[in-house]
Amino acid sequence: MSPSRVIPPSPQPASGGARRLALIGGSLGNLVEWYDWFVYASFAIYFADSFFPGGNPTTKLMNTAGIFAVGFLMRPVGGWVLGRAADRHGRKSALTLTVTMMSVAALLIAVAPTYDRAGYLGAVVLLLARLLQGMSIGGEYAASATFLTEASARNRRGLGSSLQYVSMTCGQLLGLGILIGLQHTLTTAELKSWGWRIPFVVGALFALVVFWLRRRLQETEAFTAEAGAGGRGTDTRGTVRALWAHRRQAVMVMALTLGGTVAYYTYTTYLTKYLIGSAGMAKNTATLVSFTALAVFAALQPLAGLLSDRIGRRPLLITFAVGCTLGTYPIMTALGSASSYWPALGLSLLALVVVTGYTSINAAVKAELFPTRIRALGVAVPYAIANALFGGTAEYVALWFKNAGHEKAFFWYVSACALVSLIAYVLMPDTRGVALTPGEERTAPDRAAAPAVR
Repeated sequence: MSPSRVIPPSPQPASGGARRLALIGGSLGNLVEWYDWFVYASFAIYFADSFFPGGNPTTKLMNTAGIFAVGFLMRPVGGWVLGRAADRHGRKSALTLTVTMMSVAALLIAVAPTYDRAGYLGAVVLLLARLLQGMSIGGEYAASATFLTEASARNRRGLGSSLQYVSMTCGQLLGLGILIGLQHTLTTAELKSWGWRIPFVVGALFALVVFWLRRRLQETEAFTAEAGAGGRGTDTRGTVRALWAHRRQAVMVMALTLGGTVAYYTYTTYLTKYLIGSAGMAKNTATLVSFTALAVFAALQPLAGLLSDRIGRRPLLITFAVGCTLGTYPIMTALGSASSYWPALGLSLLALVVVTGYTSINAAVKAELFPTRIRALGVAVPYAIANALFGGTAEYVALWFKNAGHEKAFFWYVSACALVSLIAYVLMPDTRGVALTPGEERTAPDRAAAPAVR
């Protein structure tokens, strides 16, 4: 037998303590990445005037939302470059690179000159920073989804991967918490003048700490085994040829992402603006509604992930899609009339409970569809494309409908996206328990007949 055909022994399974450290390390980095990403949307209501003077308030928000959406256009590029790096050089190196890029982008936004000082140069700096953030996030999602899934025990991947949206949501909560704190310590004029820069400075500092933590992570067993196997698998890791061989799974990732990403951005980043602009709620109250709802939402993720480890992934995904298809119009219509805290909170929680069926397990589902040699790239590119086309534009589409006088048409748009994903969920296989490595294929703890991903 030639050396290239020798299959090395499977690496020893990581201990429970090592798994926990890996999950914590990966999650903290993800938290900072998404804090920097979402804080732009949270503070846009204060810095929109600084970069886009004149016009009505909705137009200014559309300009900042447009730059937010443009950042998504770089996500496929980041997914390709960093997904390939994760498949060829390791999940750890890709995760370290993404947080470095995010730190630089946060600093650029923090020092961007306003229109009064440099004309539209500030808007250009803002655009460049968002493009860099988009590239970083494009790689971060896939690298962290892959890392968290591979670092989890086989019968706890739903629980482990749910930490991705826990950390994403906690990043957004951190941004909202800083916003609430600044709203209570600074005047509105101070926030619009210079206070909005504070969260971006904080984000850059956080990223430096996470860079240090990620440098100390251990590589996953699945990648280590694949990297040491040799032969054809090594030659095609992270390549177009390998991705093309799994094009059906790639299309499936796009379809199952479509409804989830639109719903997620509707009920998170757009919700505060909707409550302020459409329901007429005070900014402080709307921010508090979002903060409380997201805190409960984060707590729900591990519970739903654990449930998927018991009953499978498809039941949760189908429940989400049905709920979002049928429930978006009545929930959003009711939110448009909710001018006080408690009704708005109740409706927001109802929506986010439905969305949990997608967010809690989508990372595991996507990672479980691909073999190790193409897992990060296979998740990254189709997910990033779907987000660039639908997730990143959700807020802009909502504001466009509002500006055109047809705000409720956006609710039907969200429902239609969820319906497309529902079809994909019904047709896709349930990936719970699939073996990610040869070692897992030989020892399936709770689904002995589960095949390995090929």
